[in-house]
Amino acid sequence: MKAYKTQIKPSDKQRCKIRETIGVCRYIYNFYIAHNKQVYEKDKSFMSANEFSVWLNNVYIPENPDKKWIRDASSKAVKQSIRNAEIAFKRFFRGLSGFPKFKKKRNQDVKMYFVKNDAKTVIECERHKIKIPTLGCVRLKEYGYIPRDEIIKSGAVSEKAGRFYVSVLTGENPDTVNHIPGNTGVGIGVDLGLKELAVISNGQVFENINKTKKIKELEKRLRREQRSLSRKYENKKKRKEELTKRSANIEKNVHRVQKIHDALSRKRQEYVRYVVRILVKTKPKYITIEDLNISGMMKNKHLSKAIAGQNFYYFRKWLEYKCKQFDIELRVADRFYPSSKLCSKCGKKKADLKLKDRVYICDCGIQIDRDLNAAINLERCTEYKTA
Repeated sequence: MKAYKTQIKPSDKQRCKIRETIGVCRYIYNFYIAHNKQVYEKDKSFMSANEFSVWLNNVYIPENPDKKWIRDASSKAVKQSIRNAEIAFKRFFRGLSGFPKFKKKRNQDVKMYFVKNDAKTVIECERHKIKIPTLGCVRLKEYGYIPRDEIIKSGAVSEKAGRFYVSVLTGENPDTVNHIPGNTGVGIGVDLGLKELAVISNGQVFENINKTKKIKELEKRLRREQRSLSRKYENKKKRKEELTKRSANIEKNVHRVQKIHDALSRKRQEYVRYVVRILVKTKPKYITIEDLNISGMMKNKHLSKAIAGQNFYYFRKWLEYKCKQFDIELRVADRFYPSSKLCSKCGKKKADLKLKDRVYICDCGIQIDRDLNAAINLERCTEYKTA
């Protein structure tokens, strides 16, 4: 199974249909959470996704004719949104996450799902367009990205900052799978940090994402647009107008801010993929990284913005995916492994090493960059878990 995501160019009618379906899915997701909360408070029971779907179609909609618009949306998309809400509840019951939160319209985190109805149905995809159930043929912005010789099993359409995307899950054709030859190189260690995104044990250094020219330009534009938006709201306060009602100029300004945030996100992800691509194409025998406590690191209010900008979580997930594709062993060292405090030459531990000490100096005579020393220690780490 393999996933592909690319931008699409729907017509005005298709855009309207996508937004209507996403709106219904968001409403049903929130309705399922609210209804289950009432059921639990009343009967101390829980309604599963299938039970809620049957009740919704056979009881609730017939008794409430003003809710018939729910049936105008794709039934597959509505059922998937109910399943997503059920998964959120199950994660809460297992202690993996907090109580499910209601979806907000402006967060744009709800998708329009579609699947194959039966074995005979084929979701057609050509070089320049894809046929999506309930939407019809939609033009692709990137021609030829989605393979035409693979079977599309399911997918989702989403909107973010005025752009529309389609992501599809395909079953790879055994005749077209690329067999990657075995790895012949040695292992490498990767030390992730704030000063530089990644320092490799072979001496390679990849600069901090936030220091790249394009990111600096986008962040400068973002600050200007956010100040402009703030002034508009301050003027509404002075005029004693209702803040919840947005004027056309405020809506345009919000849209500009959303577009810049989206561009920042895509640029950061693109840079991470570039770094990972360089790492895996050297075909090392294994790659060792640290198990970073990102949620704990984010609690530091002075560093949280810089940590979030480095995309450590996305880096690890993309590295896991690429290592699996290229048949490379990914080793994860324990988060308490003292990679920075150990001397890469003699192995002595320097317990009093401080964060401001950027050069590691040992009694054995070695003077080496702190991050490079940590990367070399990660390469030699013998206690690890495989991802």
